[in-house]
Amino acid sequence: MQTLTRTTSENQDFTNLVLLLDADLKIRDGEEHEFYAQINKTAVLKNVIVCYENDIAVGCGAFREIDSQTAEIKRMFVLPDYRGKGIASKILAELELWVLELNYTQTILETGINQPEAIALYKKTGYSITKNYGQYTNMENSVCMKKVLR
Repeated sequence: MQTLTRTTSENQDFTNLVLLLDADLKIRDGEEHEFYAQINKTAVLKNVIVCYENDIAVGCGAFREIDSQTAEIKRMFVLPDYRGKGIASKILAELELWVLELNYTQTILETGINQPEAIALYKKTGYSITKNYGQYTNMENSVCMKKVLR
C-alpha cells in the first residue's frame, strides 16, 4: 500500500532519498554537477512529500516559494526499483494540490537534458517548456518547465 506524507526537509527518510538523488545527478550532470549541487543546497524546505510503500520510503518531492504566485518543484526522486509504478505522478499531483491550497497559481521547475524520463513525466502531466529562469538562465543542459494550475 502506498501512502503520501506531507513533511519538511528535516524528515530523515527525505534526507536519505535526496542523498541517492544527488548521487544519481552527479553521474548525469558530469562536470556541471557542482554548479547544480550548490543550487540544491537550499534552506529548510517546508513543503516536502515522501511516498511510502509498505512503510519503505520510495520517493519524494518538494516545493519552495518563488513569489506570491509561483512555487518551484524541487527534489523529485523515486528509487529505481519502484519506477514505472506511477509514484512520481502521485507525488507531483500531491505537491500541486498543496501548492493550490497555499494559493499559488503556477509551478515552475528545472530538470536536465540528461533526465529524459523526468521531462516525459512533466510533459505528460501538463508542463510545458519555458525559457530558463533565475540561476538556470545560461545553462545549456537545463530544461525549465511551467504549469498554470488555475
